[in-house]
Amino acid sequence: MSASLTLVIVMAVMYAAGVYVMLERSLTRVLIGFLLVGNATNLLIFIMSGRPGSSPIVTGTSVEDMVDPIPQVLMLTAIVINFGITALLLALIYRSWWLAQLGDEGDTLTDEHATESADEADTTFLSSSDDDDAIAESLDEFERGDGATSDEDTVSNKKDAASRAAASASDRGDAR
Repeated sequence: MSASLTLVIVMAVMYAAGVYVMLERSLTRVLIGFLLVGNATNLLIFIMSGRPGSSPIVTGTSVEDMVDPIPQVLMLTAIVINFGITALLLALIYRSWWLAQLGDEGDTLTDEHATESADEADTTFLSSSDDDDAIAESLDEFERGDGATSDEDTVSNKKDAASRAAASASDRGDAR
């Protein structure tokens, strides 16, 4: 009886401390309070589950000696839900911290940043389309049988491709 009374007292203290800490404004304290309340709920389910008994999957035991598996399932479910909400709160805490570090400007883009980002995107798109064209050209050569037949041909094709890529990069650099 004293073990059950001890668990009830621990559960009550965890609930009280969890609710008290959750009432603070700090998100970190809300997280700690939520963890305390979740663990207190697991203790409540454990206390309410009844007397210990034999496992329900063991053969040779009578039905009266078996323990009810539902409280165990509920505790596992509570643990998973507690973990998921903890992950969500950690993400919210991180986002809140990140926005606090940015200051008054926040995470908004100015017109200069938007223009620079658009120019970067155009350059990347042109570069990737050049790469796509080079790949399509080499596949066509391979299908026609014009592809490399020896190691020397492979080396010369790689040098040609490298020189074309360098010329393309210098053309893009001159266009800026």
